[in-house]
Formats: sequence, structure tokens, C-alpha cells
Amino acid sequence: MAQIAEIIKYEGDNSTFIWKHPCEDFNSLTQLIVHESQEAIFFLNGQALDLFGAGRYTLETQNIPKLGKYLNRTTGGDTPFHCEVYFINKTVQMAIKWGTDSKIRFIEPSMGIPLEIGACGEMNLEVSDSRLLLLKLVGTMNGIAWGDSGAGFTKSIQNCFRPLISNAVKAHLTGAIKSQNINILEIDENLEALSDVLRESIVPGFEEYGLTIPQFYISNVALPENDPNFRRLRELHTVSFQTRMIQAEALVKTAHADAEASVVAAERKAALERQTTETEIARRAAERDVIRAQAEAQASKIAGMAEAEVMAAKGYTQRDVLAADVQKAYAEGIGNMTINGSGGGVAGDMIGLGVGVAAAGAVAPQLGEMFKGFAPTASLETPASGTKCAKCGAMLPANAKFCLECGEKATVSTSAETVVCPGCGKTVAKGKFCPECGYKFITVCPKCGKDVPIGAKFCLECGEKL
Repeated sequence: MAQIAEIIKYEGDNSTFIWKHPCEDFNSLTQLIVHESQEAIFFLNGQALDLFGAGRYTLETQNIPKLGKYLNRTTGGDTPFHCEVYFINKTVQMAIKWGTDSKIRFIEPSMGIPLEIGACGEMNLEVSDSRLLLLKLVGTMNGIAWGDSGAGFTKSIQNCFRPLISNAVKAHLTGAIKSQNINILEIDENLEALSDVLRESIVPGFEEYGLTIPQFYISNVALPENDPNFRRLRELHTVSFQTRMIQAEALVKTAHADAEASVVAAERKAALERQTTETEIARRAAERDVIRAQAEAQASKIAGMAEAEVMAAKGYTQRDVLAADVQKAYAEGIGNMTINGSGGGVAGDMIGLGVGVAAAGAVAPQLGEMFKGFAPTASLETPASGTKCAKCGAMLPANAKFCLECGEKATVSTSAETVVCPGCGKTVAKGKFCPECGYKFITVCPKCGKDVPIGAKFCLECGEKL
């Protein structure tokens, strides 16, 4: 009879997935210890009973209800009964290696070159369903591990699943490379994406036996370095890469040139806008100056016309005022020639005569300059033919409105040639300018530049039609 065990616990190594305890005869007082990373399943007469998680258990009916009907047939608490206990390791087995058992045929899509490649890597493995793994894969064995030598088991998980892994990698690796447009020469930088694709294809085969693969890694894709076709492919890739580099450099230079041209164009545009702004400011300033000057001239003209209208309404002009001042000065000079009763005598007369002559000499230049513009052919010294003062009979200067002897207002002779001034509407002696308002009676020939009288139809010098 086998020895009766008092404590049952896991005594296998960490690389073992399922381990069967060697003792098979227990009594109802036996203690069962299950660690946090483990599960335990009881078998009785080849039938799997309850599954235990982490903890310490006493084998009695309240802990194993299905065992109660068998224990009730015995008497006494120390009566042994025959059963089996399997411990399942729930830890994740890390860095389990895998690899393809033969080369994989691969047709490079861009060049159509046939190649042969291989793949290998690692994965993490974990028990997801303890009962399913025990019933479908272990059976009556003493246990199972990944490797061939694990605890002396008759078979290993690696040997069981090697064909599944190899077939899945061969069936899906080349398709994943083509579907994701991966260059075979740049495959190392795409290993993570390929690993995810292969994991999805392999996991269902493991889950069918109560195992799962949390992580699956492709660590290397073996390329045929000695294959002439592969060397040719690498050379073509190098040429293509160099061509792309040259094109990229050309694009960079073009981009730099475009950027510099844009900067220069922006600077020119800014300078042109500044110049345009300055020109516009100067033009507007000039326009304001012209408008201001025109306004001032118009105001001066209106003021002058208003003053002329006031003087015309009073019956005299500015020339009348000047003539009156001249006459007054002359009269005062003559008055100073009166003999003084105190015996001044000849000296007084000469002094008075000198004052009068001085006054006349002072006023004469201004009077001559004024009448020079109004009547170029007339002179203060030259009396008008037949024009005399109606009061004292003295001869009057040309165009004089007041008598220089007595101050009487002169009457314009109707015998002299007269015109109606377009500027003021008055009848005045014919000349180049109106003696009343200064209106110019002549125009300029556009061809020869000579003065032509107002109203003439042809130039008297060159015959140009006006």
C-alpha cells in the first residue's frame, strides 16, 4: 500500500506547465497547498473533480462536494482513498523560442525576383484553461513542459505545436509583407507589424488546447545573402535609393530657391509700396498746396473785386485816389509859395517853391509808372488834343479824371477812340489794358507768340487764324 500523505503541494520546476503529484492515496485529513500562481485539479477513478485556486485546504466533504459520496462509504477519518492531483503552473513562460523548419518561397513584387527566406523569434506562453489543457493535451501523463527534457515527460508542448507555428508563419509572412508594401531590404524596421499579423494567425491553434500567447515576436527574417538574385536586387535598391536622394536634394534646392525668391519679391513689394505711399503722400500734399493757393488767390480776387465794386459805387477808382493825392501834394507845394508878412520874402517863396517841387518830384515817378501801364503812348506832360478842364480850362493829361489845377472831375471826350471793357463793362480809352480794372485787351498768337488785339480773327504778324 502506498504511503499516506499528509501535505500535498507543487514540487515541480517553473518551466513545467502541468505536474502530477506522485502520491495517489490520501485520507480525509490530508492538507492541500496551492500557491498564487497555480491551480490544482483532483481526479478520482479517472474523473476530474473540483479545481482549487490559491490557498490551504483540508480534504473533506465541504471542500470537495463531489468527493463526499465516495468518502461516506468508508468509516473513520483516517481511512485512505485513491485519487490523483494535478498542479497547473499559471505563470507566463517568457522568451520561448520558435523558428521555421525550412525556407519560405517569396516572390519580390516590384522586380518579380524569386527568393527564399526564413524566420525565427520568441513568444510568451500562458495557460488560459487548466481543465482543457489537462484533458486534451496531458491526459494520463505525469505532466508537460515546453522543452523536450522538462521533468522527464514523454512529450513537450514545443514538439506538439512546432508544425502549427511553422505552417502559420509560412502561410502568412509573405502575404503580410506584400499587403503592407514592405520592401524586403527594409524588413527589419517592420518586424513589429509583421509580428502582430502572425500572432493573430497562431493564437487560435493554441487556445484550442487551453493555451494563449500574450506576445509574439519575430526577431529575425533570414535573407539569402549569397543568392545572385538577391545581390542584384540589393544593387538595384542602392541605385534607386541614390536616385531618390538626388531628387530629394534637387527638391530641397528648388524649395530654398523658391523661398529666397519669395523673400526678394516680398522685399521688392514692400519697397514699392513704401515708394508708392511716399509718392501718394507727396502728391496729396502738392494737391493741398495747390488748392490752398487757389483758395487764397480766389479769396484775394474776391476781396479785390469787392473793393473795386465799393469804389465804383462811390464813383471813383484807385487811380482817382492816387490822382487826388498828387493834386493835394501839388497844391500844398504851391501854397507854400505865399509871401510871409513878417519879411520872409524871397527866401520864403523859394522855400515854398522847393517844397512844392520836392513833393511833385516825389510823386511824379509813381504817377508816371502808373499811367505808363494804362496808356503807354500817353504822358503826364502831354495834354490830350482838345481835352480841357470844364471849369478852369487847363489842359488835362491823357485819361485824367480830375483837373490838376482846380480838382474838377473831368469828362471823358467822346471824340477819342473808346472800347467797352469786358472785365468791368465800362467805356474806356482803347489800349492794351483797361484803365479801370486792368483787364488785358490783347491776346497771344499760338504760332508766333506776338500780341494780337482782342477780337482779331488773324494774327497781324504771321496770318495764323485765331
